Amino acid sequence: MKKLPQLLIIYAGLLLCACNSVTSHVAATDAANAIYYNGDIITMEGDSATYVEAITVKDGKIVFVGNKADAEKMKGDSTVMNDLQGKTLLPGFIDPHGHFINSLSMASQANCSPPPVGTGKDVDGIIAALKDFQTTKNIPKGELIIGYGYDDTQMPNGRLLNRDDLDKAFPGNPVMVIHVSLHGGVLNSLAQKKFGYTANTVTPEGGIIVRHPETDEPYGLIMETAFLPVFSSLPKPTPEQQLQQLKDGQMIYAAAGVTTAQEGATHKADLDILENGAKHNALFIDVVAYPFILDLRSILTGHPFSEFGKYDNRLKIGGVKITMDGSPQGRTAFFTTPYLTGGPGGEKNWVGSPTFPQDSLNAWLKWLYGEHIQTIVHGNGDAAIDMILKAHRYASGNDSAADRRTTIIHSQFVRKDQLEKYRQYNMIPSMYTEHTFFFGDAHIKNRGIQQASFISPLNTALKMGIPATNHTDFNVLPIDQMMVVCTAVNRTTRSGVVLGADERVTPYQALQCITINAAHQYFEENSKGSLTAGKLADLVILDQNPLKVDPMKIKDIKVAETIKEGKTIYKK
Repeated sequence: MKKLPQLLIIYAGLLLCACNSVTSHVAATDAANAIYYNGDIITMEGDSATYVEAITVKDGKIVFVGNKADAEKMKGDSTVMNDLQGKTLLPGFIDPHGHFINSLSMASQANCSPPPVGTGKDVDGIIAALKDFQTTKNIPKGELIIGYGYDDTQMPNGRLLNRDDLDKAFPGNPVMVIHVSLHGGVLNSLAQKKFGYTANTVTPEGGIIVRHPETDEPYGLIMETAFLPVFSSLPKPTPEQQLQQLKDGQMIYAAAGVTTAQEGATHKADLDILENGAKHNALFIDVVAYPFILDLRSILTGHPFSEFGKYDNRLKIGGVKITMDGSPQGRTAFFTTPYLTGGPGGEKNWVGSPTFPQDSLNAWLKWLYGEHIQTIVHGNGDAAIDMILKAHRYASGNDSAADRRTTIIHSQFVRKDQLEKYRQYNMIPSMYTEHTFFFGDAHIKNRGIQQASFISPLNTALKMGIPATNHTDFNVLPIDQMMVVCTAVNRTTRSGVVLGADERVTPYQALQCITINAAHQYFEENSKGSLTAGKLADLVILDQNPLKVDPMKIKDIKVAETIKEGKTIYKK
C-alpha cells in the first residue's frame, strides 16, 4: 500500500505525456494558425447581428466560428492567440465601386479638395495647394502639375476656378486640376496646348467644354467625353515606379480595412499596370477590374472573355464598365427634368446628356449578355437609368431576370418605379450615400429638396429585398468605410440638414452593404463577405463597434488591423 502514491505519480505522468502527444499532434496537422477572441466578433451572417466568442484561421481560411472553448481545441504549439481586448472583428470590407488605379497617382498629385478632405476651399486655397505641392515635389519648369478634388459646388460666391487663374500662378508649367467627379478638369493654357484643346476643338456628343465668352477658347471645366483624350496622354511611370505605386496605393485601402477593391473603368494601360503587379506578386489585396467599353476590343486581343471572372495572383477581370452620364454635382448627370441652376456652361433648361446613344448601349449589352459577361453601368440621373433599363429589356430578351448581377453604379437619382424594375430584373444598385454629406447641399440647390431627399434610397431598396451595396467612388471621395457607414445611417449634409430621413438605415444594414452584399455583387459570396467556416480569412479589426456607438460618431471609428487571407497587411 505504501507504493500507491508512487504509482499514482507514474500514472499522472503518463496522462501528461499523452496530453502532450495530443497537443503535438494538433500542432503538426490540424492546428490553427491563429485564434481571435475576447472582442465583439460580428459574423455578418443573417439579417441581424450575430456575435460569436472566437474564430480560428488556418491556411488563409476561416475554419471555425463559435465559442472559445471549441476554438481552442485547434490550438497547437504554433497557434497565435489574438486577444482582441474588446475591439470589434468583422469580415474585411469590400468596396463595391471605385477607381483603384487612381490610388497609384495620389502621391504625385496635389490635394485640391475642400475641407474636411483638403484645403481647397476657394481659388486661393487651390492655388496654394498646387504651389505647396510644386515646392515639396521640386517640380521643374515645363513639367505637368496635377491636382485632384476640385469641387465647384463648394466655391464661395460662385467664383469658379478658370484657365486664367492657373496661367497667372503657373506661367511656366502645364497645370490640370481634376474635378471631384473624376469626369473632367480645369486646364491652364499650357495644359490645353499639351492635350490638344483649342478654340477650334469641337465639343463631342456627351461632352462639356466651358469656353471664354469672347474667344471661344476652353476656359473652365472640360468634362465627360470631351475630357477622355487626357487619360491616354498622361505621363507614364517606369515599371519600377509602378510597383512602388501599387504598394502605396494598396496601403491606402488596407488602412481603411478594405481587402477587395475595384478598378471601375479600366483602360488598356491601366490593365497592363495591374497585370505587371500581379506577375511580380505585388498585389496583397484583391483587385477586380472592369475594362471600359471603349477599350474592350483592344483588351480582348490578350484576354478573351473566357478569362473573365477568374483571379490570377489577386487580379480578376470581373466584367465590363459602361458610363451613361456624368455627375449630379458637376451638373452632367442626365435627368428627365431640368436642373434648377442650369448647366455647367450656363445652359438654360439643362437636363444633361447621355454619354452614349441608346443604340450603342443596346448593342453593347446584347453582346455582353450573349457572352455571359457581368456589366456594370454608370447611371446617376433618372433619364440615364431609363436608358439602362430599356437596354436591359432589349438585350435580355425573354430572360430579363437571369442572374447576371448587372450593377447600376451610383443609382443616385433612381425613381421608385425604377427600383421596382431593378427588383423585377434582378439588377443591383451600388449606391453612394456619401453624397448626402459631401454634395447634399448642392443637390438641394440643383434638384430641389424633394428629389434630393430620395438620393441613394438605400432603405427603400433594402426593404424591397434588393441586395444594394454602397461605395466610395474613390478617389472622388477618400477610401473611408466608416464614413460610408456613417452617411448611410445619418444622411446629414455639410450644413446639418438631414437629407431624406426615411432613407436612413441601421448600422448593421450599412455594414452589410460593404461586406456580404458587396461579395454577392462580385459573385464571391461563397468566399467572402461574412465570417463563415470555409471562407477566406479576410478580416478587419476596429477600435470600436459601429453597432454600439453614437451613430454620429461612427465616422470616428478607426481601423486597428487589416488581415488578408490570414496575414496582417495593415496594423495601426
